[in-house]
Amino acid sequence: MQCEQTQENLADYLNQQLPAAEQAALKAHLAHCPACQEELETVQQMWQLLGTVPTPEPSENVRPAFYSMLASYKEEVAATPTYSLAGAWRWLQALAVPRPVVQLAYSVCLIGLGLAAGWWLNSRNAPANPDQQQLAALSKQVEHMQQVMLLTLIENPSATERLRAVSYTKELNTANSRVVEALLSTLNHDENVNVRLATLEALAQLAQDPAVRLGLVQALPQQESPLVQSALADVMVQLQEKRSVQPLRRLLAQPDLNSAVKNKIEESLKSLSNGRPATSSSPQPPYHETLYPAQPNWTAGTII
Repeated sequence: MQCEQTQENLADYLNQQLPAAEQAALKAHLAHCPACQEELETVQQMWQLLGTVPTPEPSENVRPAFYSMLASYKEEVAATPTYSLAGAWRWLQALAVPRPVVQLAYSVCLIGLGLAAGWWLNSRNAPANPDQQQLAALSKQVEHMQQVMLLTLIENPSATERLRAVSYTKELNTANSRVVEALLSTLNHDENVNVRLATLEALAQLAQDPAVRLGLVQALPQQESPLVQSALADVMVQLQEKRSVQPLRRLLAQPDLNSAVKNKIEESLKSLSNGRPATSSSPQPPYHETLYPAQPNWTAGTII
């Protein structure tokens, strides 16, 4: 278990809110990690300090302020169309039900909307081949639903949910500009290395879009993880993207560049110069963050 993930879960560990397996794994990690032990002591001291903080007494302005806020909220709710997807999503989130149930209900509603829209279009236009027309309309609605789910989940604090959002791109034939922008932003700014790698793979599948190819080239200077740098260099070779030559050379000139990444970029530049992907007599091992030792001023990604 990585130290960063351990330290993020210390509060839940102290409150016994982790699953049994994660609780045991975190306890085993703490047994041999002085840094995490020190962080645990700091968290415990913080909780003890918070316990000594006196409960503030409400002022005499609490009641008028509350009713003023309540009136503003009622006006906002009254102005919000009850039939919008955003309003339905907020209503589902407000229910005291597990999050997977809310997401499932949202998906079912979108599928039902797609079926109804397909039936309405079919009955109105009376096409020569109604089955194919209805199937096309349904497919379009399902793809729209997947794009909506992607844009909703990709901002989730949970790395697992963000990975789930990226996985929706495998079902998309095309991606609109909002989806492309969200994926490129995740590739450049997400704190989790696994999420950035999954996003890179998804963008490579959408590389027929010129905006995606340009965004991948522009992402080269923004990557600090050796894992993502190597994977992005491989994608540039697979796409034979000549515009990546200059960014790769600038990256290669960095004095603190990881040696494994340096070798990968040199091979990529040769492949781009030859106009064909590099071939290897032996299969390459899968990427793993531990293969790339940390360098000064690098920010380590969270591995889940």
